[in-house]
Order: sequence, then structure tokens, then C-alpha cells
Amino acid sequence: MRPRTKTNRVAGAGFALALAGWLAVSLALAPQTAGLAAQVRSTAPDKIKVDVDLVMLHATVVDNKGRLVTDLPAEHFRVYEDNILQKLDRVRNEDVPITAGLVLDNSASMRPNRHQMMAGALRFAETVNPYDEIFVVNFNDDYYLDLRGKDFSNNVDELKEALEKTNTRGSTAVYDALRASLQHLKRGTRQKKVLIVITDGVDNASISRFDTVLREAQQSEAGIYLIALPCSDAKRDCRKAKREARKLADTSGGLAFFPTTIEQVDNLGRQIAHDIRNQYVIAYYPSNKARDGSFRNVRVEIVNPPKGHGKLTVRHRMGYFSGPPPQAGSQ
Repeated sequence: MRPRTKTNRVAGAGFALALAGWLAVSLALAPQTAGLAAQVRSTAPDKIKVDVDLVMLHATVVDNKGRLVTDLPAEHFRVYEDNILQKLDRVRNEDVPITAGLVLDNSASMRPNRHQMMAGALRFAETVNPYDEIFVVNFNDDYYLDLRGKDFSNNVDELKEALEKTNTRGSTAVYDALRASLQHLKRGTRQKKVLIVITDGVDNASISRFDTVLREAQQSEAGIYLIALPCSDAKRDCRKAKREARKLADTSGGLAFFPTTIEQVDNLGRQIAHDIRNQYVIAYYPSNKARDGSFRNVRVEIVNPPKGHGKLTVRHRMGYFSGPPPQAGSQ
């Protein structure tokens, strides 16, 4: 087997997470700086122009039965930033290319479930289009980028090989793996960024803390989708892990799934892909022009939905930093 690319462990204040010799990336992240050009289609890469003021949101709309609603005209959307109504620049429903990471728990407790976990991840990988950028991180006590000398791939065979590259062993360092994966997303060139995480356990090996992961998830602008398999740890620890999964998903505009059987994971890979491919791109120039590093809360509402849709729910990330966020402890 070709040697795997082992990432550096998270350690010390002001550390840089690196994946085998990659350049360190600053933790400070500018707020939502990429604006889409006039046309973005799934048949071509993002045409991106830098606009430091334009805020971009990726929003999923569902009805009261959880079905995706993809045909709403722009006039039915309202966006509020810190409770102030914003003037929208554009609203479109488009399948745009993505940068995505598959982050898979390969700790010892996953041994009986590994086949189904890989199948679920592969279902997502099978949906890639020619301009997507996908990477695979396998983790246990440590975490590894498991592509052959590449940052990203959209080749299903290469992704399948990466998914099969590790053995289940050791403990669960999910926080550290998430931080490394969020950093690697920054190397991607697509405006929409996503992490898909599959794990069955409570973090018991990370140096990082959950509040640090949450802060960096807010900075990253990535949607996080978590599949939390049945937990065999102490009930109190399992409840804590479930709360954290929901918080990461809600903050980032993703989803947390809690399948009761491992067999359900196979379908969830397709469901997540379907969700990601059917989102609205919403853009606006914020009325508050200050770039003071503060966190801006964002709320999207649907008003006067067309007849027959009933009550609709919008899922999106909960806000962004209006400039480099304040620095905090690295762990």
C-alpha cells in the first residue's frame, strides 16, 4: 500500500494545522468574500470575482413533510442581518460545483460498521460532477488525507480507493479531524464548501475543544452534514455528542442525522447529495458596512409562499464574521 499522508497533530497556541507538508493556513478568515459572476452552472466551474462586501448564502427550502422546494421566485425571500431587512442582489436555485470533504471515523468501535459507512460515503461520491473537488479524511487517534498525492479528486475510483485505505483501530479524535478538514477546505476553489462526517462515537482523543471547532466552522462558511451512528458510550456522553452534532449542523446550515440502524447510512449519502444539489444561492450587500470582526446573525424567511406549498422552512448558516474574527485560544 502506498504510504498515507499523515497530518500533523494539533498542538500549542497559534498552531497551524497541516496535511503532510502543506503550507499553514491562517485561522483568521475574511467574511464571505466570494461573489458569483453572472452565470454559474453545474456544467462549468464557478466563475468567481472577489467582492469583499457581497454576502453569499446557500439555503435549502423544505415543506412540512421535509420535501425539497426548488421553484420559489426571488420575491418570496426575505433576509435579515441582525434583525435588519436587507436588499437582495440575487436569488437563484442552481446546482453549482462544490468543494467537499468526506470525513470518516475509523476508530476501533467502527469495525463492525465500516462496510456500511464506506457504502454511504461512496453513494455521495458517486454524485460528483466534472468540476467538483472532493477529498477523503480517515481518522481515529489521528487523521489522514487519503488521496494519492492530490489535494482533491472527482474520480469515483480514486475516491473509493481512498475510502478503503485504512484499518479500524484506536480511539476517536473527531474534533481534531474536523479542524484539519475545515482547514483543507480552504485550499478548494469552489464557492460552495461542504463536509460530510460519519462517526459512531464520543470524542475521546482530541487535543481540540468543541467550542474551537464550532468557532472555526462559523468562520469557514462550510455546510456540515453529520451522520451520527448509534452510540455505545455512556449515555451522558452520547447525549453530549448528539447535542454537539446538532449544533454544528444548525450553525453551518447543514443537517445532523441519527440513524437507528447502520443499514440506513447507505441511503443518507444520496439524501445529503440531493440536499446539496438543490439549494438556493442568495446574495446581498449588507447595510452595515463596518468590517469590525463582529459576528452578524443572519435569518432567511419565506413570505407569501405560492399556493399549494403550505408552511415552508429555510435552512442556512446562521451568520458570518464581518472581517477577521477576534483571535481566541488555539485549542
